[in-house]
Amino acid sequence: MGGVPSTPRWGGDTTEETAEYLIGTFVGDKSFPISSEYWNKLLELPYDVHWPANRVQQACEAFARNNCSTRHLAKILIHLTWCLQESLSTPDVLSMAAMKAVNASYISSVFLKYSIENLKSENLEDLYLSLDGFETMPNNIPKGESIISMVMHAVLNYIGKADISPKTYLLHHELLNFMLIALSTQLLSGPSPGPNDIHPFIDAAMSEESSLVGLVVQKLLLNYISRPRYKSNASYTMLSEENQLGVLKRVGSAAANIVLFPLSYFVNSSAEASRSQLADSSINILLILIHYRKCILVESVKNNNASVTSDSLLKDETYFAENPYCKALENVRDVEFDRLDIEGNAHGGPIVRLSFASLFDTLGMCLADETSVLLLYALVHGNSDFLEYVLVRTDIDTLLMPLLETLYDASRRTSNQIYMVLIILLILSQDASFNASIHKLILPTVPWYQERLLHQTSLGSLMVIILIRTVKYNMSKMRDVYLHTNCLAALANMAPHVHRLSSYASQRLVSLFDMLSRKYAKLAEIKNDKMQIIDCELKDDDKLPEDTSAELHIYTDFLRIVLEILNAILTYALPRNPEVIYAIMHRQEVFQPFRNHPRFNELLENIFSVLDFFNSRMDAQKLDGEWSVEKVLQVININCRFWRGDGMKMFTQLRFTYEQESHPEEFFIPYVWQLVISRSRFGFNLSSINLFPVELPVEVSYLAGETDTDQTIQLNSKEAVESSV
Repeated sequence: MGGVPSTPRWGGDTTEETAEYLIGTFVGDKSFPISSEYWNKLLELPYDVHWPANRVQQACEAFARNNCSTRHLAKILIHLTWCLQESLSTPDVLSMAAMKAVNASYISSVFLKYSIENLKSENLEDLYLSLDGFETMPNNIPKGESIISMVMHAVLNYIGKADISPKTYLLHHELLNFMLIALSTQLLSGPSPGPNDIHPFIDAAMSEESSLVGLVVQKLLLNYISRPRYKSNASYTMLSEENQLGVLKRVGSAAANIVLFPLSYFVNSSAEASRSQLADSSINILLILIHYRKCILVESVKNNNASVTSDSLLKDETYFAENPYCKALENVRDVEFDRLDIEGNAHGGPIVRLSFASLFDTLGMCLADETSVLLLYALVHGNSDFLEYVLVRTDIDTLLMPLLETLYDASRRTSNQIYMVLIILLILSQDASFNASIHKLILPTVPWYQERLLHQTSLGSLMVIILIRTVKYNMSKMRDVYLHTNCLAALANMAPHVHRLSSYASQRLVSLFDMLSRKYAKLAEIKNDKMQIIDCELKDDDKLPEDTSAELHIYTDFLRIVLEILNAILTYALPRNPEVIYAIMHRQEVFQPFRNHPRFNELLENIFSVLDFFNSRMDAQKLDGEWSVEKVLQVININCRFWRGDGMKMFTQLRFTYEQESHPEEFFIPYVWQLVISRSRFGFNLSSINLFPVELPVEVSYLAGETDTDQTIQLNSKEAVESSV
């Protein structure tokens, strides 16, 4: 059944020589049948030998030359399937089958990764993940089932059903690594999914039964929540940066010139001790799975065009298959309370149950990381039960404080991260109870806010301050219209519910109008100057005035929104906000230039009605000496009781809602993978990536810490913010 070396003795040079021979044989040109005893010997290797990275590269190159004839990758995947099936029967025992599965998943990952990265064409059949016609098929392989489907089912089945313990941790770790490699075919495709894209492993995952999909989503979320950290007794220090020669220099056979690789090929020993690699891998895989979109050609187009290409297709000629993992995430329910079950309503899929309290707390601890922000977005946007749970929590600051701190540190964040945080805040601000509750929660201090001491400030006031600060930062640095829009939309949703807005937040709100009005005035001046130049010198097709006019129109809309925000506070919450009245009175001159503007005059009539009322009350006061802030506020507080709002025009409340764009995959798929690469311990070959533009040097891209991901991928799809009345 194929020649194999004698059974190795664990330890010493004999073990290393045996390992060299077995791996050299695996990547060599001799094909071993699937039933050969060779596979057991290969997968029973120990882990305590060292090989440098250049030897791994040599092994991969040899494997790439020979796998088309040996089909050893397909065969080791079959053995991985069998080992996982056996391991699952006794998951709490550190069996030989489990250890063989660890080796099989690791070796498969190394060679599959190299094969995917070095495909010479877009044809993934070049991976040779099937047996040739001369191979006798074992009886325990179902007829007609592909090896890819078989191994993905086995991997997902083990991940979903086997609990994580010190005895199973290593296998879970390697299987998640294998999953990440298997799904990485997405890196070869362009940013917009097309019907010609082929992702066999991820498509196999999508075809699993909904019950297994639910188990996998549940386990990945539980891994993220529990953040398991177990240390193995084995020492995995291979592939270190040191040039460890050892047995490679002592063995003279051809096989020894190839190489075994470390089981810890993907593990960075210098990783932060506080991080859980299993949790990080789990959330990465979950995000990849839930954002996958399988593009399918409309049948009529398929029949009429034999050779259509992705570039020639219109989006209305394709559609996307339903994503079961996204559906499962939408169906996550709280283990402690399930309103839909109590009411007897049917669910639209399998129910995934876990503790919302634990998920909420874990998110609160991890929101400094972009992947956690993306998970929170997916939950509050897609899962109505989790959104409702968040909205009724009395400690909403658990989530809001790290989100607001992210916006505060905007200069050190990527534009995508800032944008996702703003979308989450906008979604939350659509709820009236949220807007009311954040003004009741008082923060003793805000230690990360450096500009001034914020003492006993409400969470709502802090949110107003940070949103306005973000607008100011955006005007000077990013100049992203969508970012402006989302900040102002959240503020507009909050406005009718503002309660006891702090003096600083009130001042910033009026300063926001002043800041935007200055930008508006500057644009208006530029437009007038350009119009005069055009009349004298420029040609009819000059585009500068149109560009300026468009920007001027945008800032006109922004100014109107700010005026609507102030109107909403004065109309619906004036008695509760004396500091807002004081701020408007203190800076009333900034409104004067726009009093007769046709877009603003109605809104400003209300503001000047308030000013006239309180100015007259101030004039009626007989005061010895100068007015102090305290005395002005005292007069405002007294006269708020007599305010009746007579003559105020009632405007319909602005209510902004978030709508995801019709093709969100064009943003999320590249974004998720870009985060995975920048934070993982995998050394992906950047030259093979087509999913997003790669501009960073290789050595920077591989850093495990914070990376300026904004340099490598820009927001190429903007979610819509729709204003509804």
